[in-house]
This record gives sequence, C-alpha cells and structure tokens, in this order.
Amino acid sequence: MILDKLRHTKKNLVASAITLSLLLAFSQTSHSANHERVWSFTSAVKTAQINDPWLTGNKHQQQAVEALSHAAGTMSDPKMSISLANLPTDGFDFSQEGMTQLKVGITQMFPRGDTLAIKNQQLRIESEAYPFQRADREAKVAVTVGSLWLDAYRVQQSIALIEKNRSLFEQLADVAQASYSSTLGKTRQQDIVRAQLELTRLDDRLDILAQQQNAYLGMLSQWLSTAFTVNNKQDAISQLHNMQLAKELPQLDLFNNKLVYSKTWLSVEVLAKHFANHPAVFAIDKKISATKTGINLAEQQFQPEWGVNASYGYRDDDPMGNSRADFFSVGVTFDLPLFTENRQDMAVKSAISKTEAVKTEKILLLRQLLGAYSSAKGRLLRLEERKSLYKMRLLPQVHDQAEASLTAYTNDDGDFAEVVRSRIAVLNAQIDDLVIQVAEQKIILELNYLFVGSLSTTNRIAGEK
Repeated sequence: MILDKLRHTKKNLVASAITLSLLLAFSQTSHSANHERVWSFTSAVKTAQINDPWLTGNKHQQQAVEALSHAAGTMSDPKMSISLANLPTDGFDFSQEGMTQLKVGITQMFPRGDTLAIKNQQLRIESEAYPFQRADREAKVAVTVGSLWLDAYRVQQSIALIEKNRSLFEQLADVAQASYSSTLGKTRQQDIVRAQLELTRLDDRLDILAQQQNAYLGMLSQWLSTAFTVNNKQDAISQLHNMQLAKELPQLDLFNNKLVYSKTWLSVEVLAKHFANHPAVFAIDKKISATKTGINLAEQQFQPEWGVNASYGYRDDDPMGNSRADFFSVGVTFDLPLFTENRQDMAVKSAISKTEAVKTEKILLLRQLLGAYSSAKGRLLRLEERKSLYKMRLLPQVHDQAEASLTAYTNDDGDFAEVVRSRIAVLNAQIDDLVIQVAEQKIILELNYLFVGSLSTTNRIAGEK
C-alpha cells in the first residue's frame, strides 16, 4: 500500500511538473511584451536600407559624374592677352617708333575631333551604372541584415526553449528528491546529482547563447542606428543593443522556385541568362560601355587640335603729330600628330586593354553568381529533406521516447537518468529543428539576391534615372 501510494504521489508530482512547466512557458510568452520596440524581419531590413549611408554617398557620386559630363561637353574658355609690343628701350617713348603698339588679343582653342561629345557620352554612361549599384547594395543589405536578424532570432528562440525546459528539469529534480527522501522508490543519490548537473549544463548553455545574442544584436544595431545620418534621431545604442525581436519566423517567398526546385540542372549558358538581369551585372555592362567609349576618345588624339587667334594693335601718333594706322591680326594654329607611335597608338592600346579587363570582371561575376546558385540550391534541397525527416519521424520519435521513459519511471520500471536523457534529447531535437528552419530562410535570402533581377528592379531603376 505504501509503495502504491508512493507511486501515485510520484505520478502526481511528475504530472504537476509538466503542467507547471507548460503554464510557465505560456506565461512567459503572454507577458513578454514590454515598452521597447519589437523588430520584425521586414522592419529591420527596410530600416537598414533606409539608414544606409552608402546609398546616400552613391547618389552624390552619381551627381558628381553627371555634373562632370556636362562640364566635359563644353569647350574651354577663350584666352585674352594684353601686351605692350616693340617699345624702344632708349627712351621708352610710346610714340617714338612706328612698330610700338598696345595689343589686345583673344585666342580660342577647339578640341580634337569629337572629343567633347565622346567625353560627355562616356561620363553619362558611367553615371547610369550608379542606380544599378544602389539596387545591388540594397539587395546585399537585405541579405546581411536578414541573416543577422535570423541568427539573433535563432538564439532568442533557443533561449526560450531552454528556459521552458529548465523549469521542467527543476520539477524533475524535486520529484527525484522527494522519491529519494521517502526511501521507498528506486531513486538514488546519483539521480539527484545528475538532475542538478543537467540544470548546471542548461545554465551554461544559456550563458553561451546570451553571448551569441549580444554579438548578433550588436552587429544588427549598426544597421538600424540613425547615428551620423542626415536625419539623426539620437537613438540610444543601449536601446538597440537590448532590442526585442518578433517571435514569428518569416516565411520568405522564393523568387524563382521553379528553377531552384527543378530536379534537372540547367547548362551554364542557360543559367547565365537568368543572371543577366542582375543589378551588379548591369552595372558592369555600363562600365564596359564606358570603356568602349574610351577607345573612341583615345582615337580622337589622331585628330589635330585647332586654335584661332585675333589681336588688335593700337599705335600712337608720330612725333610730328601725324596719325598712324592701327594693326589687326588674325591667325590659325593646329598641331600635326605625326609621331604617334609612342603616344596616340599606346593610348588606344591602353583603352582597348581596359575594356577587355572590365569584360573579365563580368565573367568573374557571372561565375560567382553561378557558383553561389549551385551551392545554395544543393544546400536548400538537402535541408528540405532534413526538415521533412525531423517533422515526420525524428521529433515524434524523441517525444515518444520521452513519454515512454517517463511512464516507465513513474511505474518504478525505469531509470531516472533515462528520463533526463530523453528530455535532453527532446530539447536538442527542438533546437536542431529551429536551426534547420532558420537555415532554410537564410538560404532563401541568398537565392533571392541571385534572382533579384527577376523582379521589377530594372523598370524601377529606369524610372529613377
């Protein structure tokens, strides 16, 4: 009778422990709201993009190049000269000699060939690359900030899972203590020590996760802070460092899911067409066009540079008082590009080499995008298999094992250490499942960056220009 009563008491204690742990978890969830701002995934990414100083600097760079393009298309200013010519040195008398005159001249130089128009075109093409650079930057910021948010979310939810299970381990330790004190059950002193050891290990895991959380939130705060920006709101770094993240994991839409989830791998040529509309590729295309224009600009050096000058010479009356005629002069100057082997020819050769070098940049970028796509697709497909394995088999199995070990222990037919091990296995499986879900969203972020050109980015950039 006493043994049955002890078993019944143990069952009630274990059931109470489980119920209390669930109630505590619900209480923590329902009362976690505070006065601090809760950052969702979308709000964090958009805020980071808005507060990115790089985008502002890039706009100023574009405006600088556009201003230079207008300046480059304008001829140089005429040069004016004033001189006193043929003044005699024996008396410095302005009217002594007939050739003495006060000359006022003006000179205008004309550029070689179509240099002005080509230079204007080259700078204008260079300026057209900046909107694509900003689009690429925004996509990269989304990946960087989104990944930091997801990592911080993973740590935050891992802490929540451990804290929820910690209360259960505390109740199990109390059950073991009560059973050991009654001296009627199978509980041993080492079971109590084991329970305390697992609680200590959980505390250590919480400390490690807290360090990781501080690291991720610190890196995330630099993107969300408005310090040193034009519209400085004087936000406190401490508030950003202690920011609260939303408890919902975003389910991102994959831009090109048909291509990613296709079982067949397309050829390099076909895949390259999917990345041809990427903003980074467009930016390099503009750079290639600008360097090609530089070849035409270098070829203009074979054309002569022309100049026109005119001058008016005023003469004083002669010593007898007779009037002297004033002089008017006009002339044309131009150079003769005869020795072109070491200057003009080399300038054209240099421009051609620059164009070919930029073309290799495009090849390297396409190879990088293709490699990133191949890696991300393979990891995502494998991750989907793991996700399905955890959902359909592993999680139910560890839960069943935990329930079975707990039932066996409450009936004095099991080991307390096995109960603890099974609960730790459930916790680890839950954390692993969380890691898989977060990793899936991070890979989707990477793939969406690769296919950002499939959106209406090109049309939006065209409107911005």
